[in-house]
Amino acid sequence: MLEINVRKETVADIEAINEVTIEAFKNHPISNHTEQIIIKALRNAGALSLSIVAEINGCVVGHIAFSPITISDGTKDWYGIGPFSVLPKYQRQGIGKALINQCLSRLKEMGGQGCALVGDPDYYKKYGFKNYPQLVHEGVPQEVFLVLPFNKKVPQGIVVFHEAFTAKK
Repeated sequence: MLEINVRKETVADIEAINEVTIEAFKNHPISNHTEQIIIKALRNAGALSLSIVAEINGCVVGHIAFSPITISDGTKDWYGIGPFSVLPKYQRQGIGKALINQCLSRLKEMGGQGCALVGDPDYYKKYGFKNYPQLVHEGVPQEVFLVLPFNKKVPQGIVVFHEAFTAKK
């Protein structure tokens, strides 16, 4: 059993986060390999609401970022998840689970009302994420746009992630 330390990022982690992100998405079939650029753009824009790392033996092996999203119905305090990465050799060992659970807890403590992401439904449904037809992320297939409300109120409308997600290489 790995001893995983999950904590907020520090300035000293930035390069390691960059390396973890590049490595995690290097062979990902639907990546356009801009994830590390997105994180940098979110950080530079002051839009990295929550940035958490997972370390093993003092080395960063995983990272997850949260940033504010806008919803066309005016709902506030919702966040987008991503990029989310774990070094390939550490995947399927509970690191992603530790990151997601810690972040969802912290997001609720910050007053977050819910979060959204684009990802594999089979992976994220175990955390309570699901598709809500009344929420749309334009240009993304509905089945991979997943939402987790923290209360019974589910917004309706178009979701827009921070402009950093349009970053190019």
